Amino acid sequence: MGERTDLNVTPGWRKPVVGMALLAAAALTASCSGGNAAPGSSEQAAKATTTATPEAPTIKISPAEGSSKVSPEKKIVVIASGGTLDEVVVDGGGGKDVEGVYNADKTKWVSKGTLKPSSSYNVSAKAGVTSAASTFKTLKPERELLVADVTPNAKGETIGVGAPIIVTFNQPVSDKAGVERALEIKAQKPVKGAWRWINDTTVIYRTAKYWPAHQKVKFTARISGVQGGKGMYGVKDYATTLKIGAKMISKVNVKTHMMYVYKDGKKVQTMRISAGMGTTREYTTTSGVHLTMERGNPVRMISPGREKGDPGYYDVMINHAVRISNSGEYVHAKNNVWAQGRSNVSHGCVNARPDQARWFYDNFQRGDVVDITGTTRDLEWNNGWGFWQMPFSKWAKGSAL
Repeated sequence: MGERTDLNVTPGWRKPVVGMALLAAAALTASCSGGNAAPGSSEQAAKATTTATPEAPTIKISPAEGSSKVSPEKKIVVIASGGTLDEVVVDGGGGKDVEGVYNADKTKWVSKGTLKPSSSYNVSAKAGVTSAASTFKTLKPERELLVADVTPNAKGETIGVGAPIIVTFNQPVSDKAGVERALEIKAQKPVKGAWRWINDTTVIYRTAKYWPAHQKVKFTARISGVQGGKGMYGVKDYATTLKIGAKMISKVNVKTHMMYVYKDGKKVQTMRISAGMGTTREYTTTSGVHLTMERGNPVRMISPGREKGDPGYYDVMINHAVRISNSGEYVHAKNNVWAQGRSNVSHGCVNARPDQARWFYDNFQRGDVVDITGTTRDLEWNNGWGFWQMPFSKWAKGSAL
């Protein structure tokens, strides 16, 4: 009986194998058991960190694609939603892109300045993977506004320290404030100044004190796209550089019959003169700050309001004449040395010895100062370039701004 007992005993070395099989089965059962993962398991963590693919940014451009007759004063606006703007380019033709500014977070871009009338614009923008574009056209003005003239501004001209900048437009301007904002003066040696409108087509810039000598002054009229009136827009910018020369100041004393010319503060000429006889207002030289305006050699001078044969009539040719007002006043040559330095015998002009008058003629610049004293008649501010006769505080009130 004792011999059969060992037939029902499992060998000791096989027990671990059975245990490993049970563990493997348990692991297999756990790995295939659908949604029965324990809280905090690696499967649940994987599900919690899964995110959706982000949407691409959107871009909106104004004016919209295909817009026409867009006002030149309208701003180009580009807005990105769901992202930031990487790039905005606006091609307005002529090889120069339109400038603009971004907001702080670069979700918005707005153009600077005005647009050109009768022009086509191409806008392109990028925000991440998104690109957008728009092409539009600006309106054609009913009337075109242009700078017709700037004086003094002859080619290669050097001007004086008292010179105004006289800007004339080709059309009457009703929106003077808008146009004046587009006018810019930049001087190497800045000095306070102001614009004054004297009529609907002419605006004049004058400094509070004389320009500092020996410098350049740049005038720019950025009027392209600026509305000057109903149906009227600027169609072309204008820019020029003016050269201010030496400080030439002439002082004329009618009572002492003398004229002294100073260049950059140094006396360079002493001239005996004869001025208006003063028997009538017409024959009285005007006192005040005159500016040299133009010259001629000779200049024909005819008595105003008189016909041949009338008392006081004259018709003469005068050499080396420099105009200083619109009422017929010049500094000119005359060979009446017997009166020069002694008495006033002219019809209102300042005359000097021929050689000295020629020197003045050869050396003056338009806008030089001729300051006359000693008479009972004052130069009017709008007589020629008599602008210095008006106090600057009053002058500045003629600005549209």
